[in-house]
Order: sequence, then C-alpha cells, then structure tokens
Amino acid sequence: MSGNGTTAGDDPLQTAVWRLRSRACWADAAAMLPADTPAAALQRTSLLVERCLYTERGWAEAEDALRTAEAQAHTDEERGAAACERGQPAYVATLHGVRDRADEARSALGRAAALIPPGAVGRALLDFRRGLLAENLAHSPQAARAAYRRAHAGATAHADPLLLSFTWRHLAGLALREGELAEAQHGFAESLRIREELGYLVGTAPALASLADAESEPEASRLREEARRLFRLLGGVPTWLARQLATPAPGAATA
Repeated sequence: MSGNGTTAGDDPLQTAVWRLRSRACWADAAAMLPADTPAAALQRTSLLVERCLYTERGWAEAEDALRTAEAQAHTDEERGAAACERGQPAYVATLHGVRDRADEARSALGRAAALIPPGAVGRALLDFRRGLLAENLAHSPQAARAAYRRAHAGATAHADPLLLSFTWRHLAGLALREGELAEAQHGFAESLRIREELGYLVGTAPALASLADAESEPEASRLREEARRLFRLLGGVPTWLARQLATPAPGAATA
C-alpha cells in the first residue's frame, strides 16, 4: 500500500506501474515487473494483494507471488518485508470473510517486527498493518491508534505520501467513532487531498465516502455522489464500497 510512483525521479517503468495500479489494473501492473529480483518480487506481491483487498478475488495469484518473494528473500530486510507481505493477504482474507487467518496474520507481522528495525523504511508500513489488525480483528482502538501514529510518523520521515493518506484516513475513522468530528473531518480531508494529488483514483472514492460520513448536508450528499461516480467508473471497485455507499452511516475505513 505504500510507494507514491509519481515523483519526478521515478523511472518510466515505475511510472507506468503506478498509473496502472492507481486505475485498478493490478494484474497488468504486476505483469510489467521482472521476476528475478527480491524487490520486484515483493512489489508484484504487493500489487496482487492490493487487488485482493479491493476486489475480493485473485487470491491464488497473490499467494503464488508471495511464495516467489519469500523464496528470493535472503537478507533480514528482504525477509522482513516478505513477512510483512505474508501478513496482509491473511488479514484481508479474514476481513472479507473468505477464511479466518487472523493467527497467521499476527504471526507473520510478528516475524516482520523482529526483522525490520524501528526507523527502517519498511517499518512504517508494518506499523500500519499492525494497526489494521488491532482495529479490525482485535477490536482494540487504543492499540490501533498507537500503531497508526507510529506509521504516520514513519511515513512522514520517509516521504511516503500514499501511506500518509492511509494513516490520515484510519486515524480519522477512529476519531469519528469517538465523536471527534473536527479531527475526523481534518484527517479525511487530508487523505482525500493526498490521493487526488497523487492521482490514486482507486482510493479516491473511499476517501470521498469517508469524508461524507463526517460532513453535514448538503456537502455529504455531494461527496457521496462523487464517490458513486468514481465507483461506477472503475467498474464497482472497491467492491466493499458498495455497502458503504448504500448505507450512508459512519463506519470503519477499510482502505
């Protein structure tokens, strides 16, 4: 879920991958990457796992990519990143009710935490994913908030704006459930701003819908209708957004 793909220094391949990813073409983006380096294998895995999160399909392809990434990991950093990726499909499968893999997710992220030191580039994404487990599987908002704040600080330190859009969004979701409306509005607005600036189209509709949950009328209806327009434009992706748009009530941020 991290990596911006749009900075001036990006090479043409990464720019092309980002454009496909941001428009919900994860398989096409993954197919562009070479399969002979640990970094590329991890990136392919991340793309295909993200497809599972947004579409609730493609599980076998994601698992195949993950096994390849794990086989190519040799350093602690690479093994830690692979373990972090191992935890994500387990979390997503549990979240979507495909199969309860919560213990696998916790174990994988625990291994990643032992291999990725605090302050390392990959630690922010790991902290964010540990926050997801705390929020949505353990139902511990306090632990989730602490993990999201660590991830937010790490994303800021390593200039990862896309990850920042996720941390803003999930911190805002916790604030909304606690009745902190101004804090929620600010966080959701920041998440939306970043995603629009990056051109992360597939993540823009969820950001619009979440901001709508924190706004009053008529702004809420305007935001929700814009989210529906983008949702239809992308062919009904992310799939879980249909439920949120059909029932315009505050809820947990999913992505």
